[in-house]
Amino acid sequence: MNNKRNIYLMYIIVFLQGFVFYGPIATVFRENRGVSIYQIFLIESISMILIMLFEVPWGIFADKFGYKKTLVISNFIFFISKIVFFKANSFWIFLFERILLSISISGLSGCDTALIYLSLDKNQNSERVFGRYVWFSNVGFLLGSMISTYIINISIDLTAYYTIIPYGIAFGVSLFLKNITDEVTKKENVKNKFKYSLKHVAANKYIIIFLVGISLVKEVVQSITVFLNQQQYIKSGIDIRYFGILLVAIQFMKLISVKSYKLSNMIGQIKSINMLTIAVFISSSILIIISNAILSFLFVSVISIGMAIMEPMIIDIKNKSISSGNRATILSIYSMIESITSSIINPIIGFVSNSALENGLIACSLISLAAIILIRYFRKINIEN
Repeated sequence: MNNKRNIYLMYIIVFLQGFVFYGPIATVFRENRGVSIYQIFLIESISMILIMLFEVPWGIFADKFGYKKTLVISNFIFFISKIVFFKANSFWIFLFERILLSISISGLSGCDTALIYLSLDKNQNSERVFGRYVWFSNVGFLLGSMISTYIINISIDLTAYYTIIPYGIAFGVSLFLKNITDEVTKKENVKNKFKYSLKHVAANKYIIIFLVGISLVKEVVQSITVFLNQQQYIKSGIDIRYFGILLVAIQFMKLISVKSYKLSNMIGQIKSINMLTIAVFISSSILIIISNAILSFLFVSVISIGMAIMEPMIIDIKNKSISSGNRATILSIYSMIESITSSIINPIIGFVSNSALENGLIACSLISLAAIILIRYFRKINIEN
């Protein structure tokens, strides 16, 4: 089914939601509001658990009542969470903001890509479309980071205030989406939907190995590029005023993700993901021992770009592994598996990072090594099958 309007509107929504003006100083912002590094990771861990709990109910809701309704509600909560973030000044309010964010993300997770996937023509290259979807998100974040450089010079608090505006507009844009629902799955009751979806995942049990491996590398990338990178920059003598410029440079380089399908066409999706995960492992290992500004920026960039290139491939692999209805529910179960893994790994990284930056990077290096082993095993199984 072709529905270009849905695809273009989803591009606009993720573009607008890329305007996170406080992104370059996310850790510093929270610390200035009285939250420690350990508390930041603790909040992240709680968030992962909540996402895990909300994933499947949202997936069932989307399959039963439609993807548009799910996206509209989720984007509205996303918008409200940004208002709360701007007002937050303690651990508990930041936790409340993260609870709202978890509800929103679990609703958007899988539902956004399912809507896009079902809006495609059969002859369209789905990975290419997903690559553009990630690209628009990166462009939004790139522009937001560029603008944030000027906002930071005025006030750190304003970075959170101005972030509210594009998220409000993104919610408004979501109202114009066209609903796409599988009429067969719509008639099923909730119990049957969940039971059927679990059977589908169980029948394709090797995908679980892939999901765990991917969630491990995602958690490493999230930890380094969102939280630990700022401490690494400070250790390397980089002034906070340049954090936004560095993030802009990284976001600009991440735009290469729109061409990820060319790499997977040459050497295969899983082999490409494995190769990029190795790059994450090597980079995180090197960061442990260096304190040079240029090298720190270089290897943080490699980690961030590697994940950006992987993302369209991961989305495509997950969607193509589903050959029947209840797509949103199955994708939600996939996300739940990832969230379970992340909720275990996140507090470990947070705990060791609280004692020393180097300890956190060592943990990230070991976790990315485990991801390599799992992804290589998944690739071996796929070759054999």
